[in-house]
Amino acid sequence: MSDEQYDPQTLQPKWQRRWEELEPYQAGGDGDERPRRYMCDMFPYPSGDLHMGHGEVFAIADVVARYWFQRGYDVLHPIGWDSFGLPAENAAIRRDAHPAEWTYANIETQATSFKRYGISFDWSRRLHTSDPEYYRWNQWLFNRFFERGLAYRKGGLVNWCPKDQTVLANEQVVAGKCERCGTEVVRRELTQWYFKITDYADRLLDDMAGLEGGWPERVLAMQRNWIGRSEGADVRFTIEGRDEPVTVYTTRPDTLYGATFFVVAADAALAEEICAPEKLPELEAYRAEVAKLTDIERLSTDKDKTGVFLGRYAVNPVNGERIPVWAADYVLSDYGHGAIMAVPAHDQRDLDFARRFGLPVQVVVHTGLPDPGETGVATPGEGTLVNSGPLDGLSKAEAIARITEVLQERGTGAAAVNYRLRDWLLSRQRFWGTPIPIIHCPDCGEVPVPDDQLPVRLPDLRGEALAPKGVSPLASATDWVNVACPKCDGPARRDTDTMDTFVDSSWYFLRYCSPGYEDGPFDVEQVRRWGPIDQYVGGVEHAVLHLLYSRFFTKVLHDMGMLDFTEPFLRLLNQGQVINRGKAMSKSLGNGVDLGEQIDAFGVDAVRLTMVFAGPPEDDIDWADLSPAASQRFLARAFRVMAEAGAASAPGVDFTTGDVALRKVTHHTIDEVTRLVDSYRFNVAVARMMELTSAARKAIDSGPGAADPAVREAAETLAIMLSLVTPYVAEEGWELLGHGPTVSHGGWPVADPALLVQETVVCVVQVAGKVRDRLEVSPSISDAELEELALASEKVRAFLGGTPRKVIVRAPKLVNIVP
Repeated sequence: MSDEQYDPQTLQPKWQRRWEELEPYQAGGDGDERPRRYMCDMFPYPSGDLHMGHGEVFAIADVVARYWFQRGYDVLHPIGWDSFGLPAENAAIRRDAHPAEWTYANIETQATSFKRYGISFDWSRRLHTSDPEYYRWNQWLFNRFFERGLAYRKGGLVNWCPKDQTVLANEQVVAGKCERCGTEVVRRELTQWYFKITDYADRLLDDMAGLEGGWPERVLAMQRNWIGRSEGADVRFTIEGRDEPVTVYTTRPDTLYGATFFVVAADAALAEEICAPEKLPELEAYRAEVAKLTDIERLSTDKDKTGVFLGRYAVNPVNGERIPVWAADYVLSDYGHGAIMAVPAHDQRDLDFARRFGLPVQVVVHTGLPDPGETGVATPGEGTLVNSGPLDGLSKAEAIARITEVLQERGTGAAAVNYRLRDWLLSRQRFWGTPIPIIHCPDCGEVPVPDDQLPVRLPDLRGEALAPKGVSPLASATDWVNVACPKCDGPARRDTDTMDTFVDSSWYFLRYCSPGYEDGPFDVEQVRRWGPIDQYVGGVEHAVLHLLYSRFFTKVLHDMGMLDFTEPFLRLLNQGQVINRGKAMSKSLGNGVDLGEQIDAFGVDAVRLTMVFAGPPEDDIDWADLSPAASQRFLARAFRVMAEAGAASAPGVDFTTGDVALRKVTHHTIDEVTRLVDSYRFNVAVARMMELTSAARKAIDSGPGAADPAVREAAETLAIMLSLVTPYVAEEGWELLGHGPTVSHGGWPVADPALLVQETVVCVVQVAGKVRDRLEVSPSISDAELEELALASEKVRAFLGGTPRKVIVRAPKLVNIVP
């Protein structure tokens, strides 16, 4: 028996030093002929040390990366930091410091913790998005987008966070609140920069077909819903007193004969243009009230409907009826054209508005349900057209086709497609981000900073100078702002907004392929060598924001000839959340768990094992229900098996001479764990490793003993498999077994098909649903043979008492007898 004892606090510093020396996880160079795999984790934000969520997601991703190393792939598994953003800026204001000081101190803290945690990163690829060497290429890409008409500036209503004093993209507003600080978002009129993501709406939608099976279905559904493609018609209404007609978009042009009033978004410029002069004061007062509401509140079905009659009438293009024009809050200025035709019989919000203001309700689709005007319940479903002139008697689909033809013939409308997706608002009125590389010249207009003058570096602002003022702190840096125009050399001003940090994360995975490259954002050939990413791992909270933007960037870069693929991530794995006592961890709830403290108490391997063994990767795990102490005890047993096998025999023994029963367990484990890891069932794979440990322990204690070749085979297999989850104990066990470092390149074992053949299986025999006997039978036994054996069993006959009414046979594992 070996005298070696499992001591994680001794193993961790030893192997950290060895890994630092050996650099075993560096990706191969151009001459490496091994097949390649690219594993990428969503990179962390350096807000402090690693937390329990980091502990889970990086442990899960590392299982896949280490598995690929073992399978003989040339693996790229890089690390970097998403290091721009508001938390650093707010911390700098509180500390009277520069955001870089807080940011880079936290990065070093996290880097140290990552190394301690044993993640198989290629540290030579490390990057930080706040480095000028990185954000230079944000600016270069912005200029390319600008040249292609994909970056533009316009005025309009935007989401404004009063606390953070900056605008937010639609995607960053959650339930009417800032997704970062939780403050109620308001609407504000500003001129801002946008990326024209809507130009790619169809491709973003259609290309998801190729991601099915590789991405979680719920993520695909979320992206499809956010893009929100719908087909319908644009219909032009004449407004009395206005020369130009007003276009509305509708998915139900078949209900045009039921339009009894017309609604314009209260905050749209169109409302003021249409409004009769005597109604303007009333409209202005109403708009002031609407400005206090979020889009979520305005669209709520529970909210009482409000509005103002604008003193004008629209003319229905299909029947010539005059219908009143109202301004209301339940129509948004950025949906369609900012106006709708209201069909109250078949739309609930229109019906609620009509009932509130006494407007007519006209049924034009007979659905078999009661009259909405009487019940207050709209009937939006399928049916037969009525009260609709030439459409009467047609189905919905037939009526849509026919009325679209009529509109086109009359020149009053046409088939149209609409999207929920809006262009990506990327301006931010804060300091700690990439400066937008545009110079505003009174004569030349918007002029991109020439490429040879990039990066436009941030000036040295700190402390109170960074405090939010409603405009970017950069505006106060007059020496930085005032420059010569690159075109005419006249006096001009830099743009003082910075880019949304989602720009940084939309292409960082491409930079990993050549992080030191100086002739472009990435070496095109290196990206072709590694991309697209084979496995991406991160939180489902990024299902819309980050993933959609990354897909957009990839498609633009493909169109620029820089990429030979159009989707960045072939496979996506979303981890669940680590909670405690049924709730998300929170200081206010007093249920926070510190990752570092858990590692100090139980060791890295025990914490990682607990995370992976807790359940399927996508499920939430409750730390209160888990036991890292139990994981630690298992690791001590596994360590003892490896140590004793190593002390009893040397490498190179002939495994085929070992105990057959244990060899069968080992090879069944190899076969199962291989398939389980391939299908992300990591927790079940760990269970199989535990079973192998028990079988090896039994063989040592009461079987052929530690010197048997089958025990060494089991121990070596265990070391290789455990390396996916618990690298320290696996590395030490591998060394005790007489092998040189590192176990991560030990080579994945291959199951011997001859040892997978089952000579017998256990068949359970039930009588009236209760187990009465277990039979050892051949795996190839027929139903008839199995039934005969079961009925011949003395244990079964004792409970049967005669001829059974029914016998259900599921050879070779089950017989169910109904007496």
